[in-house]
Amino acid sequence: MKVVVAMSGGVDSAVAAARIHEEGHEAIGVHLALSSNPQKYRSGARGCCTIEDSHDARRAADMIGIPFYIWDMAEEFHDGVVENFIEEYANGRTPNPCLRCNEKIKFAAVLERAKTMGFDAVATGHYAQMRETEYGRTMHRAVDPGKDQSYVLAVLNKEQLDGALFPLGDTVKDEVRIEAKRRGLYVANKPDSHDICFIPSGNNAGWLRDRLGSESGPIVDEDGKQVGEHQGAYTYTIGQRRGLNLSIPTQGGTPRYVLKIEPKTNTVVVGGKQALAVTHIEGEKAIWCGPQPQASKSHRGFAQIRAHGSPLPCEYRTDGAVIFVDLDEPLLGLATGQGLVIYENDRVVGSATVSATN
Repeated sequence: MKVVVAMSGGVDSAVAAARIHEEGHEAIGVHLALSSNPQKYRSGARGCCTIEDSHDARRAADMIGIPFYIWDMAEEFHDGVVENFIEEYANGRTPNPCLRCNEKIKFAAVLERAKTMGFDAVATGHYAQMRETEYGRTMHRAVDPGKDQSYVLAVLNKEQLDGALFPLGDTVKDEVRIEAKRRGLYVANKPDSHDICFIPSGNNAGWLRDRLGSESGPIVDEDGKQVGEHQGAYTYTIGQRRGLNLSIPTQGGTPRYVLKIEPKTNTVVVGGKQALAVTHIEGEKAIWCGPQPQASKSHRGFAQIRAHGSPLPCEYRTDGAVIFVDLDEPLLGLATGQGLVIYENDRVVGSATVSATN
């Protein structure tokens, strides 16, 4: 099989490439250039986007013995990920750029280019498993629960998953580092990347303020009484408690949290923690990683809202485009724009973008 291995410059993708090559596939390593000026996004070798990372990826490919190329994806990344991030925050939502990157870049643009060039699949260092089941080829959680990345891969449809390989899904991270050392890979001890790659400072609010401006507006309580002033409603997220700088920080001694962001009126609403409780979730633009569940029928499963969040027992149903979830227990601080992923046991059913809660 002819395989394109997406090599970020980190240890995971390097070991994934080594395994693909060792299995006898005709593999090439590809590093994605996500900015015409890499230092614009991040400085320092952190496993994504920098010049150092491209050098690390090339060195790993040379050690493994596979051809290596750099593919310019800067325009696609800016349009599909960065602009989406800005737009979502401007609309009072809290997006996950890693989901959009996997959807728009790594398993759409890259897979399309690979197929055009005659390759059969794209492999990455993500931690997830593909299995043959009664539903066909389906995606499941990785064996290492601390590194499982099926949540950020749940934006892939069945066609994309059929062209995806995840060689590390059956291995825990510590063993991957040990294997990298055994193979003599320079990146064996390289730290993982955690920050948003296109915000080098890690200051999301400041980065957004530079692009959306600093339009001040009121922070009000649930009764509409002003209790503070903000410098951009988009710099807040649901459930936030720190950094509010309220003139009246508590309500009867109870700390206040961000409950709602209203971009049309440039208003942030705050209140007590109990008001953050959510039991019903609606997710739009549903993507199915396997067969679509029977429409309107209620199913048991687990909902996951954050990349490192706990799976929450739930009942769910769908009309095909929207997923409706009723949680067994309340969840605190859920923002629209976040990714909703449905599991049945460890199998990924599908995903959607949170559009409403109550």
